[in-house]
Amino acid sequence: MSEFLMSLIPWATEVILWVQSFSNPFLDGLLTIATLLGQEEFYLIFLPLIYWCFNKRIGIGLAYAFLLSTCLNFFLKDLFGIPRPDDPRIRFLRRETTPSFPSGHAQGAVVTWGYLATQWQNRAFWAAVIVLVSLNSLSRVYLGVHFPQDQVGGIAIGILYLLAFNWVTANWGGTLAKLPVVAKASLLALFSIALIVAHPSEDTATTMGALSGMGLGFLLEGKFVGFSADGLWWRRVLRFLMGLILIIVFYVGLKAVFPTEVTPSLALACRAIRYGVVGVVGTFLAPWIFVKTALAEAKT
Repeated sequence: MSEFLMSLIPWATEVILWVQSFSNPFLDGLLTIATLLGQEEFYLIFLPLIYWCFNKRIGIGLAYAFLLSTCLNFFLKDLFGIPRPDDPRIRFLRRETTPSFPSGHAQGAVVTWGYLATQWQNRAFWAAVIVLVSLNSLSRVYLGVHFPQDQVGGIAIGILYLLAFNWVTANWGGTLAKLPVVAKASLLALFSIALIVAHPSEDTATTMGALSGMGLGFLLEGKFVGFSADGLWWRRVLRFLMGLILIIVFYVGLKAVFPTEVTPSLALACRAIRYGVVGVVGTFLAPWIFVKTALAEAKT
């Protein structure tokens, strides 16, 4: 498979050059914005937004779907090891250093927007999903950071993954939900640690730290808070702003506090802890504050 993908690089480079032949300031701006919808900072805001302000159940499912998909993408990138475009004729509007195939932006867009579409079942939203995924995928080729086959692969893997994720949650979600809180927290921690050990990288530490932290926060929130994401629009706006400030404080603050001159293993541990704490803050501490400040009601 890797040999086949490598053989496509000359053809794919010509496709990138053809796409970039339409370059103009408007497309530069539009597709730069489109690619930002696949960045870490976007999901740092978007995942809590759904959980806090729209639908808590869907927010929880989206977090698990996206983070597990992201970890899968890292494994596949290293498995195939396809280099990024580097032809000097290409106009590079961004630079990326990780392997190229499959596209994390395309896969993440399919999983994120596709998951929401499967939950909300709205034709207009499905149409918006197609536009968002298309723009996101096109932007990566236009910016010179991906080959077209990376986007096709990312979309295909995202679709297959989403079908599998929805099947597993539909058939096994109830069984997992019946496990004691301690058992669920232990399984989550062991799973995250095992993946970091199996694939020791900053990306895996980031994703698994966030997954374990958010998962623990979901469990604690369900047991001790039980907030409702419903409410008047202004309460939802204030929840979002207050929660976002909390996340930014911990996200930036822990980065400044944790040491930088450490061994690689300790650096990965610190990174996982940092994202884990941010995850707990977003999924447990913030909802607790929402209830205490009457910005959200607690379901009894």
